[in-house]
Amino acid sequence: MGICEKNTLQIIRTCLPDRQAGNFKLETEMNWSCKKFDELAPNELYAALQLRNAVFVVEQNCIFQDADDKDQECFHLMGWEEKKLIAYTRIVPAGICYEETSIGRVVTSPCERRKGLGRDLMQQSINTTYSLFGAGIPIKIGAQLYLKKFYESLGFVQTSDIYIEDGIEHIEMLLSKEE
Repeated sequence: MGICEKNTLQIIRTCLPDRQAGNFKLETEMNWSCKKFDELAPNELYAALQLRNAVFVVEQNCIFQDADDKDQECFHLMGWEEKKLIAYTRIVPAGICYEETSIGRVVTSPCERRKGLGRDLMQQSINTTYSLFGAGIPIKIGAQLYLKKFYESLGFVQTSDIYIEDGIEHIEMLLSKEE
């Protein structure tokens, strides 16, 4: 067993006792914060990178360069439960990833899944994006294909054919609000 597979199993094992006991929370009490890169404390940056790597590199078994020189221009939305980062997105100003403003690096802690946190995270991300850049602006995402229905339930519409990014099927989607 490779080191990545071993680490993934440790993450999953940590979650199993709560799942087996049926301790699912319907609502998560979280403290949300949104900061520009240069406002992040070292422990916040470390927690964000650690969560992103735990999911995108280890869990998804996907070797890619997560530190892509875009973080410095972005806003970082973080959902904290006590001192643990359990939800995160990167809000990207227009012109960096796409012509439109975008939301990326959408991630929740493996131990906190199946509690509606992903929906809360995306709604908070959409609202924060509107607060930062103007209500109703178009928001573009590069979504993993298997999450298409989830993003459609939030109002996103597919705008591209399927493409492969880092070995995973993706599609571009757009949220447009008519004012």
